[in-house]
Amino acid sequence: MAACLLLAAGCSSPKNTEPADAVDQLKLKDYDPVSVFKMEEHHPTAARFSTIDMHSHVYRDTEASIREWVKTLEENNIEKVIVHTYAYGEEFDRLYDLFTRVSDKFELFCGFDMSNWDQPDFPASAVKELERCFSKGAGGVGELSDKGMGERLSRQLREPGLHFNDPKFDALFEKCGELGMPVVIHSGDPIWMYEPIDAHNDGLMNAKHWQIDLSTPGILDLDGIVNAFVECVERHPNTTFVACHLLNINHDYARLGQILDTHPNMWIDISARHQETCVTPRATKHFYEKYQDRILFGTDNDPDPEMYRAQWRILETEDEHFYLTEQSYHWPMQGIGLSDAVLQKIYHDNAVRLLASRKR
Repeated sequence: MAACLLLAAGCSSPKNTEPADAVDQLKLKDYDPVSVFKMEEHHPTAARFSTIDMHSHVYRDTEASIREWVKTLEENNIEKVIVHTYAYGEEFDRLYDLFTRVSDKFELFCGFDMSNWDQPDFPASAVKELERCFSKGAGGVGELSDKGMGERLSRQLREPGLHFNDPKFDALFEKCGELGMPVVIHSGDPIWMYEPIDAHNDGLMNAKHWQIDLSTPGILDLDGIVNAFVECVERHPNTTFVACHLLNINHDYARLGQILDTHPNMWIDISARHQETCVTPRATKHFYEKYQDRILFGTDNDPDPEMYRAQWRILETEDEHFYLTEQSYHWPMQGIGLSDAVLQKIYHDNAVRLLASRKR
């Protein structure tokens, strides 16, 4: 009301003042807020319970660097890491020998050999290689990926691939079920990446780096990708699927919950989605509590000590409105504050149950 009276009296509008002009000149990419809230902070230096990281990658590729990784794992109370290699053949063998030679903390998942996908001997050749990788020690398959153009048929060539409901995958997924190998699939990306990069996109600072161009011929939108994944899960009820990154629909927990309720052979991991989930800490906590038996912990980030400490602060504390140097895009972080009982399952027990399905 006071502002209205001042304007009515002929005072200048606040937007014409010098500070406002400075704001008008500030580029969004340069906005780097610092929280002014004076509240109690908590900085766990290790996971509260022994933890299995179900989603990592080949972030280190020498014995010396892997040994450093092991040291960081021990400092953070991490019992085991699942390394998603998406490798097969000689490359999978090389990575398997490298990691297992250094430490028994690592378990490696392999990929599908899709190199002959358009040849008469496919999928028999790919199934044979999958069985060989399993015999070598592969504990599962992953991370497969479809962000709209399907799984790439070659990691060297970036041509469009096949969506996971394509019948060409059927024999491979069935063999995974027979062997008890969980299949980890990345479907889509967060919703903001599929929306216009404009003033109404509230995930703009993240979306500008990971935008999905829906004008690309043949591309599926997020709903189409999720539907293709769900169809795949339905067609292979004896195969265990892990939808990583909460199936990238944490903006719609009701839908994600309905999919989980309908498909008992599906799990989710929470890797690399803290920024997108801790902005709704109450809804996220409620969802984690409700589906505590189907959620797996994962990181999917470079394994430096700061990254791991961020995991524990977000999941274990109720800290509010804080920023993390390497983990924040533009939203402030909020601690979710999970109970010990839920943490124990997400950090450890659920992964033990999942990994026990292998037919070793």
